Amino acid sequence: HYVTTRCHGNVRIHYVDEGPKGAKETLLLMHGEPSWSYLYRHMIPLLSKEGFRVIAPDLVGFGRSDKPAKQSDYSYERQVNWMSEFVVLTGLQNLTFFGQDWGGLIGLRVVARFPERFKRIAVGNTALPVGGGQPP
Repeated sequence: HYVTTRCHGNVRIHYVDEGPKGAKETLLLMHGEPSWSYLYRHMIPLLSKEGFRVIAPDLVGFGRSDKPAKQSDYSYERQVNWMSEFVVLTGLQNLTFFGQDWGGLIGLRVVARFPERFKRIAVGNTALPVGGGQPP
């Protein structure tokens, strides 16, 4: 599956979409660096078998998503904007978010932008920087 975002030019984002479309709850899985949605290849069948709809996008620059040519295209803010637009364009609701590594950093910002779309949050190997100094 693909969706085309327009917030920073036309950029196609690839995503895996498994499980029932009418599921009560959808799991949004965001990978970190240097991985892609393939990271979740063993989890997705188990989760969809339990009745969850599972969405796993490839961040821009990874997997089957577009790979803009300029290094300046790959900012934290752009990744947040692309994934925010992805959530809106796909109409995702009733989400449980799981983010790993950079997927957590990016996805937590998406959750903050659209809290009404999310029911739960789980993260692994990530954080949410707030600025103001060195990490502990």
